[in-house]
Amino acid sequence: MRPGSAAVFLILLLNVSTGQTLTCGPYSYETPGGCCPVCPPGGWVYEDCTDLRSTFCKPCTDGTFMDHPTSRRQCYDCKSCDEGSALKMKTSCTIKSDTVCEPLEGFYCSDSRKDDCVEAKKHRRCEPGEYIRELGTSSTDTVCSTCSDGTFSNGTFTSCQKHKQ
Repeated sequence: MRPGSAAVFLILLLNVSTGQTLTCGPYSYETPGGCCPVCPPGGWVYEDCTDLRSTFCKPCTDGTFMDHPTSRRQCYDCKSCDEGSALKMKTSCTIKSDTVCEPLEGFYCSDSRKDDCVEAKKHRRCEPGEYIRELGTSSTDTVCSTCSDGTFSNGTFTSCQKHKQ
């Protein structure tokens, strides 16, 4: 034996005798029978692996998805974009990705996660005496500015108009 080999052997022997097990790799999960490979995105574990076959995975059904390799026994439910929350569907749910929402026309996304809008607010309306300095977009609110002396706006103009003499 090489120097140090005896120490490694002793540590492994102690781990086995104390009931400690080696952990499964990043793309496997632990079962009573050992480590099984996880299912790929778009699928879920129907049956654990055995000595004779690998993990038996089934694809997610309509209305469900799995966006990462998994040992889960079911897929996640797809979310809906609620018009009552001023959201509409940007991209529909697939077996590998959840629904992505965006704000309705006249609204901007006030809370987003990655590309997905989870909350929308109505664009600000400029008041009389203010003009629209920047039109609102799907990701920003409208920016209003006050007209200077001698000019006016009813709140819908993109610049102030001079008073007629």
